[in-house]
Amino acid sequence: MSWFKRDKPKIDDKIVDEKRNVKTEGIFVKCLECDNSLYKRELKESLQVCTHCDYHFRFPARERLDSLFDEGEYKKLDEEVMSADPLEFVDTKPYKDRIEQAKITSGLPEAIVSGTGKVGGHRVYAGAMDMSFIGGSMGSAVGEKITRLIERALETRGAVIIFSASGGARMQEGTLSLMQMAKISAALAMLHEARLPFISVLTDPTTGGVTASFAMLGDVILAEPKALIGFAGPRVIEQTIRQKLPKGFQRSEFLLEHGMVDQVVDRRKMKETIVRVLDFMMNAKITKN
Repeated sequence: MSWFKRDKPKIDDKIVDEKRNVKTEGIFVKCLECDNSLYKRELKESLQVCTHCDYHFRFPARERLDSLFDEGEYKKLDEEVMSADPLEFVDTKPYKDRIEQAKITSGLPEAIVSGTGKVGGHRVYAGAMDMSFIGGSMGSAVGEKITRLIERALETRGAVIIFSASGGARMQEGTLSLMQMAKISAALAMLHEARLPFISVLTDPTTGGVTASFAMLGDVILAEPKALIGFAGPRVIEQTIRQKLPKGFQRSEFLLEHGMVDQVVDRRKMKETIVRVLDFMMNAKITKN
């Protein structure tokens, strides 16, 4: 009878199942628009745009600059310019702690990163805002970095390109953050007088004080598809006017129909569109030498 006796322990079905199953965690991303599963590497190659429905995921600031400059090569600017806490502001936590936490979670020194290099052979000074740093809010440091970009463009006769993605002015800096609206707008007026181009690219979302200042002052205003663009949010507007807003209100396509933006451009075609604009607006003999 010992012939029929099991000497070895039973095989654990759970272990077998775990070995059989292919681990896909972290490999695929689900599209928020069409619910299709997207291979992460494929999504990265398409600049974070769904290959099924063209939904535009939010794009990190560093990657924006990499995709803009020729060969992805550019010089980083003003990395040392970071937010301070002039008002010693405290809400549910001290503002200083929020800044440090934002640096850790976003991997960025501030809500905008900037650099200079060539785009289609033209000298360009560019900045890209990032929602992962305190909602892309505009504080004194953001205003200073954008103003420095414009001043450098004036000195060397270059073009300025800003990719906006922001919830607006940073409330923790009070009036100091609101002053950046006027500061940047004044610098852009000087750029306009010098007949140098400012290309403003609106991404999802571009709202508040950023929309109310430099984002809508571009010589050419481009927008990504279905980006939320406005001052106050749709819910706040509906509560104020007590009316239902039209379908697609404050989306880039709606703004294009009403003459607020010049063109809605797929992210994968953004660089070639910008190069075409620069070729038209800049003197190639001056900028390409």
